[in-house]
Amino acid sequence: MFDASPATSLKTGIASAFGTSNLILFHQSVDYFSDSSELNIFTHTWSLGVEAQFYIIFPLLIYLSGFKNQITSFRKKMAVVIGFLSSISLISFIYFYPTNPSASYFLFATRFWELGSGVMLCLFANAKGRAFSSRRSANALTLLIIISMVITFYLPITLASLSTMIIVSLTLILVNYIQPETEVYTFLTNPKVIYIGIISYSLYLWHWGILCISRLTIGIHWWSIPIQIALTVIAAVISFRYIESPLRFSKWPHGNRQSIIYWLLAASLISTLFFTLMKVPNFSIYMGNHPPLIAKGVLSLTEPYHLPETNSLWQGERCVLAGSTQARAQKRISIEECTLGNFSEAERRVAVFGNSFSAAFVQGFDDLIISDGYAVTITSSWDASPVQEIPNVGSFAEASNYYWNSIIPSIVSDLRPGDWVFLINDLAWLSPENITKESEENLKKLALGLGSLSDELSAKGIRLAVLHGNPFAREAYCKPSAAVKQWFQPFDNTCEFPNRAQSLARRAGLDTVLKAFAQKENNRVVDLFDLFCPGDRCTYTAPTGEILYRDEYSHPSIEAVRLSAPIIRQILTSH
Repeated sequence: MFDASPATSLKTGIASAFGTSNLILFHQSVDYFSDSSELNIFTHTWSLGVEAQFYIIFPLLIYLSGFKNQITSFRKKMAVVIGFLSSISLISFIYFYPTNPSASYFLFATRFWELGSGVMLCLFANAKGRAFSSRRSANALTLLIIISMVITFYLPITLASLSTMIIVSLTLILVNYIQPETEVYTFLTNPKVIYIGIISYSLYLWHWGILCISRLTIGIHWWSIPIQIALTVIAAVISFRYIESPLRFSKWPHGNRQSIIYWLLAASLISTLFFTLMKVPNFSIYMGNHPPLIAKGVLSLTEPYHLPETNSLWQGERCVLAGSTQARAQKRISIEECTLGNFSEAERRVAVFGNSFSAAFVQGFDDLIISDGYAVTITSSWDASPVQEIPNVGSFAEASNYYWNSIIPSIVSDLRPGDWVFLINDLAWLSPENITKESEENLKKLALGLGSLSDELSAKGIRLAVLHGNPFAREAYCKPSAAVKQWFQPFDNTCEFPNRAQSLARRAGLDTVLKAFAQKENNRVVDLFDLFCPGDRCTYTAPTGEILYRDEYSHPSIEAVRLSAPIIRQILTSH
């Protein structure tokens, strides 16, 4: 109803009905253009997928451990189970720190140690004796544990793995050592507190959907949080009382086989409904206005572009390193297929390199080509490093290395003295909200890389231009439809991202690096910040009404790129 392109949410919803949404979300997490998790109504179902897989696989593991052996005593059976669990949990815990954080987060194998800890806690729950006999000691320990848990919520994201380990460990201690007749025990066993625990699953099911719909409508503000909490509680209570409990305790399933059939039937019906909403435009129930854009969405980045005045065609997909890892690392890019204008006869040549942002600027060179006789070759590698000196450790690392080591040198070798190399990248990640040692190191590497590339090009008489950092529109988690007046978005600040002063303050470190870079004679910086943020508040819309972004990843729209064209042309025609 509120999302013009809900395909990702609906795909995740279909998978969640079968307990596999964590696998879908893992696949999306390694996709450079996966929809923001903040806008996916079913993102939170990843944990339900992990649990569903655990409940299927765990009994099989116990069976294979020999637990059903009738000769073995119960005590020996427990020893086998605990040893078996401990071994698998240890392997899972060690694997919890791989180089792929998405796998650590979404996959069942790397979450087994947490669920295994819960199983072992259950086995030890009835153990005799307590570590603390006095009521005061028990209260003090419990209070200390709860405070420690709260503190872990505020650890930086880089310590997320440590936070998880701490939470699990402290929970084990808390449950094991809390004593009856203490104040904490009395509070936690209060019927009202217990009721929160009883409906906690329902609260979990509802909270994320309400937050996502809020982001698409009224936004999330300090004043809206009590409303959103209230809606979550009301929805959870109603669904628990009138949907979940009646189904859970009904007598209509006559056995496991019938229950499974009912589940498959219900999941299939829901999936069919979602699939229809996703694939059949006439069944769309979107209730808003569509943004008037020439092109929208990330798929438009690889659409071919024809410049009739020069009878040249930019071939889109053929000029971009995308797709599977193997295909990206072996792809050949042809100058003829990726050039607008006549490369061999041009007055000047411009070679544009970068990540997906370079593909977004294809339409920004028309006048430069038609009026000034330039030829512009545009290539792109999704998620490429802005300079070779900054290591790329993501799923696009191999493509980035191939791009810098093969594609870029090959095209540069065909440039002549007086030509340009123009680096167009999204540099927002180099200006994080909180400066860290890592972010400072990356800026140093950027300065080193730009200096090295500049020296190499200058020796050949080739000039170097770099696009400065644009506003942080990606942090708004909003699609272009947010730039259009919608009846369900009554507030102008639904999609907020850092304003002009905040943005300039954040990119101060990047600005220092680029100012130093621009001191060299053959170097230029293309700064489009004033175009994308002309006032005190940065928005999705230009003062003249053009929508500035084509997607939620802050890729400039064709309209915005054409507004940028005169600035780019002025710099690239300067002497």
